[in-house]
Amino acid sequence: MRYEGPRSRRRGHPAQGTDTLARGLGVFSLVLGAAEVLAPRALARALGMQGQEGLIQAYGLREIGTGIGLLASEDPMPWVWGRVAGDALDLATLAAAYDGNPRKDNLLLAVAAVAGVTALDVICADQLTRQTAAPLRHIGNYRGRSGYPNGLKASHGVAKDVEGSEGLLTPDLLKPWAA
Repeated sequence: MRYEGPRSRRRGHPAQGTDTLARGLGVFSLVLGAAEVLAPRALARALGMQGQEGLIQAYGLREIGTGIGLLASEDPMPWVWGRVAGDALDLATLAAAYDGNPRKDNLLLAVAAVAGVTALDVICADQLTRQTAAPLRHIGNYRGRSGYPNGLKASHGVAKDVEGSEGLLTPDLLKPWAA
């Protein structure tokens, strides 16, 4: 067994600091998701998004699922990238609610908070990707290979004398025109 340094760089084994950040984002997802699921009316009212309570609850369920995935998985990388995608969806939803919103100040504060968390998510996802991606083993250079061990010319006509091969090349329906 060869020594690879203090931490293995196999998938699912990031550096301690990055792993801690990912797990912290998982806890944050659970708390935020619980707030969105349990108090969608209060959040909708505070953000000037009345009528969007169902959407807020759905986003809360997404956050809870992502949080559970982050905390339960050995490889947090795909779950953190899932958080990044969810953040983009959250930002788009908040931007769509801006026009005519009576609570624009609160909405802009929420955009700033989501943008800050998005920056943390992107940094964590990038670090996880860099730290846990196992390099692919070298598979060789096959550019000079044709797939024919004796060369292409030597393969012509080799199967002509195989019993039953006469119908392989030309279907019966086309035989009158093949001759």
